[in-house]
Amino acid sequence: MHKYVHHKTDGRQLFLYGHKPNKLTPLPDAEQGVAQGSHARWHPLRREWVVYAVHRQTRTFLPPKEFCPLCPSRPDGLPTDIPFENFEIAVFQNRWPSLSPRAGEAPRDLPVLTREANGDCEVVVFTPEHNGSLGTISQERRELLVRVWADRYQELYSRPEIQYVMPFENRGELIGVTMHHPHGQIYAYPFVPPVAEREAGSFRESPALLNLLASAKSYTVLEDQHCLAMIPPFARFPYEVLVYPKKFHPGPWAFSDDEVKSFAFMLGEVVRRYDKLFEQPFPYILLLHAAPKGEEARFHFHAEFNAYLRTKDKLKYLAGTEVGAGTFVVDALPEETAKVLREVRP
Repeated sequence: MHKYVHHKTDGRQLFLYGHKPNKLTPLPDAEQGVAQGSHARWHPLRREWVVYAVHRQTRTFLPPKEFCPLCPSRPDGLPTDIPFENFEIAVFQNRWPSLSPRAGEAPRDLPVLTREANGDCEVVVFTPEHNGSLGTISQERRELLVRVWADRYQELYSRPEIQYVMPFENRGELIGVTMHHPHGQIYAYPFVPPVAEREAGSFRESPALLNLLASAKSYTVLEDQHCLAMIPPFARFPYEVLVYPKKFHPGPWAFSDDEVKSFAFMLGEVVRRYDKLFEQPFPYILLLHAAPKGEEARFHFHAEFNAYLRTKDKLKYLAGTEVGAGTFVVDALPEETAKVLREVRP
């Protein structure tokens, strides 16, 4: 994997990743400012930090293809966030970040604890093509993406203020996607968020994911020697899928070449099966859970697809019990939905 670093005129960094060195000449950058200023406030009842970034109200929302900021720039067109005519995978700092190295100081005159939101938010563009998905890009490109995630984990975790890094992908207008171009994001937090904190606590008690392997058969969607994709017996969404390596790793930076290939294939195959299941693009949130800083010896890396359709034309909405109490109610049994998704042939 080759990595090229470009410094944009607005101060942000852009990284181009590829199988070959980048030899393209950069085009003019878009003349645009970077929104700044965010902070976090402590929620004393839920015991978690809430981030406030009011500048995000003006971020780009569903632009037409000809004005997509994630497409490559053209010499005869408007400049985009990626001032190159082509690339394989591009990563750049978000123009409207929730967390930022330049977040600034938090207000101190409030009745609750506050803190700076000095982290980072990056955009990961999977392909120069405006249309597509993890299921339609090539296996080679998905493998490159796994290596890109590993590189971003290592670089972001090298910064002393970063305590937790989470790559994710939101897919589908039904769940609030604001740009159609295939892409994901990476949030780098100056604290460990509550979900990661609870998971870390669980892994301190037992190797929970390794323990699942012995009873995974009824819940398996697909597997090979290296990775398992399953609808877990505790799934909160009817078609939620958990993907993880069968051997313990704290994050994808520790994967072997074979594990990179396996994990990349599993992600693409899950998306292809989702799309075939109801013959339409399936809305989901893909979340990568690696070890928070300091938990590398126990935390087992895993990816989680929160899948928001329960039938072809019905969303899994979060209702009062899920939002208010955090207790999910599911309309289908995991062993039954696992069988359905296992038998899908894209």
